[in-house]
Amino acid sequence: VLLALSLPAYVPWYVPLVGAAFVSADVTEPSPSADDLSSLQWGLDAIDAPEAWEAATLMANPGARGAGVRVAVLDLGIDLTHPDLCPNLNLGLSRSFVDEPLQYQPGGPIPFSHGSATAGIIAAVDDGAGIIGVAPEVEIVHVKVGFDSTGGIPSGVAMAGIYYAANIGADVINMSFGGYRTRDGWIVYPANPTQSFFVGADVIAAHVKAWTWATDYAHFRGVTLVASAANNAIDRDHTADLVHVPSDLPRVIQVSATGPVGWAFDPDTDLDVPAPYTDFGQSAIDLAAPGGSSAYPHPTNAFWPFHVEPAPPSAFDLVLTTDHDGGWSWVSGTSFAAPHVAGVAALIIGVNGGSLHPDQVRTILQRSADDLGKPGNDDFYGAGRVNALKAVLD
Repeated sequence: VLLALSLPAYVPWYVPLVGAAFVSADVTEPSPSADDLSSLQWGLDAIDAPEAWEAATLMANPGARGAGVRVAVLDLGIDLTHPDLCPNLNLGLSRSFVDEPLQYQPGGPIPFSHGSATAGIIAAVDDGAGIIGVAPEVEIVHVKVGFDSTGGIPSGVAMAGIYYAANIGADVINMSFGGYRTRDGWIVYPANPTQSFFVGADVIAAHVKAWTWATDYAHFRGVTLVASAANNAIDRDHTADLVHVPSDLPRVIQVSATGPVGWAFDPDTDLDVPAPYTDFGQSAIDLAAPGGSSAYPHPTNAFWPFHVEPAPPSAFDLVLTTDHDGGWSWVSGTSFAAPHVAGVAALIIGVNGGSLHPDQVRTILQRSADDLGKPGNDDFYGAGRVNALKAVLD
């Protein structure tokens, strides 16, 4: 059974990058870097990440930026030579669980490196060039559980990746993918219902149980699990028969997406507007985080390469992050909200000495989140939009 990446359900408006090429996995020299792009990262400002780094540094805390914390990124391939990624990448522990190399393979149906994008949000190094991750001194382990060639992530492979990450001592696992099932036996594709198929209630129950075992095992081993909600604007409070794995599982923190509308015209605009594509519902969403709005001026602009100009104003409402060939792109989806939370989880663990029970991490994340929407648990924000500053001071 395949899982889907947590990208918006519509087809991205895509202009290809020039000169995309295969890079062998044994090439470890970083590509040339760029100017400092961090001023374009409204997501860091939304969650008060720079203030969190400063506060923890002033307290002389060695984990102020995630040092000593290991995050496993379960995803498609990443750009192993990207100058923003390779300084924090533990290549020795990284593994491909599919019949493709670790290195991102261009030419598939996803027009950018989804794995590089999630990894960069978590852990892009702060070196004065390119972007900065939420936890820029964290160690990342790349666990490739999906095919660049198809964009598919087999459930069994993803579960194997969870067990592996738990066994190598990961403190956090980020999973920016998922799939819908119904308890009465259907594998569901809301974006294309004609692809849905029936397997039987017993098969679904066994499938969910296997996922529960995997996530319970990781939790038992001390791993904080973070996953994206889906991107079909479904009210999960009124779909009791629907299960989204892995994000619906009890041990997993499920993250919805927020973003600004018109940030290019007004940098002081609200950064916390619920994204038009994000699933929602008090019964499902635990936290919200920046994922990109994709709301202005048209809903099909979910991706824009950084070096393709002129970028439309709507690109600036997306999340700027790392891409293939040492480049960057603006992207949107709950796929990119989840790694913001994973990065803050790493900061929490870092400032608490490099080890913290996942239940405590979840409590701090939810207790320190900015309570948006109606007071208390909210349809779109859950406990609130994650706040890095409050989290490290909690």
